[in-house]
Amino acid sequence: MATALAVTGETFEQEVLRSPLPVVVDFWADWCVPCRMVTPVLEELADAYAGRLRFVAVDTDAHPELARRYGILSIPTLYVFHEGELVRSLPGAREKLAYTAELDGALAEIATS
Repeated sequence: MATALAVTGETFEQEVLRSPLPVVVDFWADWCVPCRMVTPVLEELADAYAGRLRFVAVDTDAHPELARRYGILSIPTLYVFHEGELVRSLPGAREKLAYTAELDGALAEIATS
């Protein structure tokens, strides 16, 4: 299974905003039980969407400036970025099928933009 790349304030621009592929950013924290519950789901999704989406993670405790910059009010929250722009926000823990529907929708929007 794929493990999401940990990004920091120093690497966010290069790994997310300049990525040639759309990027799913998981804003999480170690103490967050729902975050830990969705991690295996996100790892499965990273495998399923390999080559179409990149998955990265931001530890909001270690990098609160990124959480503030992007208005993260609760975790887990997933953001989908494409060409440096936020295209979809997915707050809260969800089941795999719900994430899949949202990510497929985001990819369809990106393809038609």
